[in-house]
Amino acid sequence: MQQEMSDNSDNNDKVYFAVIDTNVLVSALLSKKPDAATVLVVNAFWSGRIIPLYHEKILMEYNKVLHRKKFYFPKATVDNLILHIQEKGLRIPPTPTDEFFPDKDDIIFYEIAMTKRDEKSWLITGNDKHYPKKHFVVTPKTMMDILDGIIDPNELHD
Repeated sequence: MQQEMSDNSDNNDKVYFAVIDTNVLVSALLSKKPDAATVLVVNAFWSGRIIPLYHEKILMEYNKVLHRKKFYFPKATVDNLILHIQEKGLRIPPTPTDEFFPDKDDIIFYEIAMTKRDEKSWLITGNDKHYPKKHFVVTPKTMMDILDGIIDPNELHD
């Protein structure tokens, strides 16, 4: 994936709030396919179709995971990506939940998505088994189908 994402201009002016799970960013940065759903999700927040929701704990995880030596991601690419999330995204406090999570590090992603549920926010993840089965917890492919008008988000239900 290239450091600078291309604008994905189309006629769909709908903008969505979304928490982007770290695994989506890892997959996008590893991908060699410009049409991979994870790459398209990152392009969508780069172009302003998705407004990333974040919290300091999420940024800390992004930094920790994306700078792992095993990935060999260029430091400038990772830093630019995280800076863009901070500049174009919305920093919000979590809404505590009593849901069970197999990995406690996933809780913050869910809680941030819950904070903006009244504005129909999404949690985009490649590991939907790590989260409660809720209609707003979607895969990158489903998020792109919503953005592209293939899926009507009002028809998704728990």
